[in-house]
Amino acid sequence: MNKAGISLLSILSFALLISSCKEQSSHNGHEYVDLGLSVKWAICNVGAQTPEDYGDYYAWGETEPKDFYFWDTYKYCDGTYNSLTKYTDGAYGKDGFSDNKSVLDPEDDVAHVKWGGNWRIPTKDELEELRTKCTWTSTTLNGVKGYSVTSNVDGYTDRSIFMPATGMRIRQWTLNTDTIGRFWGNSIVTGDDYDAVYLDFDFSRGPGRFSIIRCLGQCVRPVCP
Repeated sequence: MNKAGISLLSILSFALLISSCKEQSSHNGHEYVDLGLSVKWAICNVGAQTPEDYGDYYAWGETEPKDFYFWDTYKYCDGTYNSLTKYTDGAYGKDGFSDNKSVLDPEDDVAHVKWGGNWRIPTKDELEELRTKCTWTSTTLNGVKGYSVTSNVDGYTDRSIFMPATGMRIRQWTLNTDTIGRFWGNSIVTGDDYDAVYLDFDFSRGPGRFSIIRCLGQCVRPVCP
């Protein structure tokens, strides 16, 4: 292909691949990029083989993908949002059950279970750090829409990761692929135990940090120290 035939999109995708490889290293067999933040960020999602792959979808606190995502099949309830059996202060616990847990135990953290070592799901503060201390630029990598997330930290501004527009799973459907990306955090919302924290983006407003019912299926981007 001559220079006239090379699209700006192709150039951006190539630049992203080069940038993502800079200072890339690995922990327990999985690669990460050091963005100069409080943790290192994996280059791909749990269940993915490349940065642009969506990977698998998980309900919050579950460690296996499945075909149906709602309260009916959620591991830590008795079929409804107000019959929780773990990670609750009692307001929504089954028969008043309370364990006062708000952060995932290691055995319920799919990043730790699947990848081992010190890999884990990020905290809400780490998600916020990625959102606010990086520049998010919409792009396409190998035909997949998403964001190039480039560090704004001095000495690390040549480093980035790619976050694909994964969408989400609700009941038997996969929704909003190529439109939004959603990635779980490791904690519930105090007072609203049926909700858990996540980071998302869409192409009209960029990234934000929110919460949603924890029985839905979303992707996971691990971190390590």
